[in-house]
Formats: sequence, C-alpha cells, structure tokens
Amino acid sequence: MKILLGSNSPRRKELLKELGFDFSVVKIDCEENYPENLPVSEIAGYLSELKSSAYGNLKNDEVLLTADTIVVLNETVLGKPEKEVQAREMLEKLSGKIHEVYTGITIRTLEKTITQTDVAQVEFDNLSSEEIDFYIKNYQPFDKAGSYGIQEWLGMAKIRCISGSFFTIMGLPTHLVYNLLKDLK
Repeated sequence: MKILLGSNSPRRKELLKELGFDFSVVKIDCEENYPENLPVSEIAGYLSELKSSAYGNLKNDEVLLTADTIVVLNETVLGKPEKEVQAREMLEKLSGKIHEVYTGITIRTLEKTITQTDVAQVEFDNLSSEEIDFYIKNYQPFDKAGSYGIQEWLGMAKIRCISGSFFTIMGLPTHLVYNLLKDLK
C-alpha cells in the first residue's frame, strides 16, 4: 500500500519519516472553514477530514493521511497569525496560562475513512515583551497554530509543563498514526 501525505508541513514530513514509513507528498487545496457551532474538541478532526475529502485522485492501492492542528485557549481557537501583531497578541494571551492543542488525523482508503483526534495541554511560563519579540523575529511563527512551535526556542525555554503527546503538539500524533497505518498493511 502506497502512503500519501496530504500536508506541506515540514514537521509532519519529518515525523512520518522518523516513524519508518515511505510516503509521497500530495498537494491539497482546501479552504479550512468549519461550522461556528462545532465544539472545539471536534474542529481539528473536522478540518483533517475536510482536507482528505478534497483529494479526489486516490487509487485502489493508496492510503491518504491528512492532519490539522489547532490551539485552544479558554474555548477560543487561536489560528495561524498572518502578521507580527497577531502573533504578538496570541503569545501575550498564552503567556503564563494553560491551553490545549488538538491534532486531528484522517486516514483514507477507497474503502474507508478513519478520523481520530488527540489532545495535549501546554502550560506556558510568563513571556516578557523582549522574549516575544525575540521569538517572532528569529522563528517567524506565521505558519503555526497559536503562533508557536513547541520544537523551537519557545518550547525549550518557556514551556513549564505538558500533559499528553509532545508530537500531538508538534502537529502529528505519531502514536495514533503508527498504529492506524500499521493495521492497514
């Protein structure tokens, strides 16, 4: 069975490779919109499945993997910042607080679709204005939900505690992916 990764994320590519799977990357164009009344715990899975369904070229011997990660603070989704000011606002909100990171994955063949979501909690230490400036300037977190990557400086220096999978926070719940793909072989 040939594995297709429907993601441009370098982190997801790296993690899937580290799991020992051979795969090809496919491009999926999809507007990432979800119903306003959807519970936050269901958004990442919904978006992952939406991306999966947008790929129409799946063949009989292929399995498609898609994923989506959201950051949630007090039931509010913090998306990907478009500008420095948005990144700063998000990081200021996260400073000194606990938030959740949800990553949904969808594995699809022609016969079936499986969607699962994993959640982890992250507790940030207090962030000074200088630390936020340093992080934004040096790491350009504009492609990251919540304006940060746990594998970068901010994760090393300013995360007090995590509960759950580090890799879920990074963008791919590797334990779920491994078991689901292994069962398909």
